[in-house]
Amino acid sequence: QVQLVQSGGGSVQAGGSLRLSCVASRDTAYWAWFRQAPGREREGVAAICDVSTNYDNSVKGRFTISQDYTKKAVYLEMNSLKPEDTAMYYCAADARVYCSLRSLHYHYWGQGAQVTVSS
Repeated sequence: QVQLVQSGGGSVQAGGSLRLSCVASRDTAYWAWFRQAPGREREGVAAICDVSTNYDNSVKGRFTISQDYTKKAVYLEMNSLKPEDTAMYYCAADARVYCSLRSLHYHYWGQGAQVTVSS
C-alpha cells in the first residue's frame, strides 16, 4: 500500500497561481493529477512518467507537473488560473499505463485539495 498526502490548493483570483504538492509513503512511479468539479466526472490534468509528461489540452502552457525522487513527491504548478479550473484536485500514483490521464489506470489516490478560482 502507498499513502499519498496532498497539500496546497486554496482560493485565488483569475490569472493567479497556486501550487499543489503530493508526497508518497514509499517510492512509486507514474504520477498524475486529476480534478473533479461538482456534477462532472474526474478528469486527468497532467501526468509524469520518468522524463515524459502528458497534459490535457485545457491546461497546456499553464500547468506544470514535476517530481522530486528524493522526496517521493510530485507537484503541480498552476499559473494563469481560470474560473473553469475550479475543482477538487487529486494526485494519483502507480499507473498501469505509461503517462495515462485516465483515472482507472491508477492504484493510489491522495485525499484531494480544493482549488477555487474567482473571476
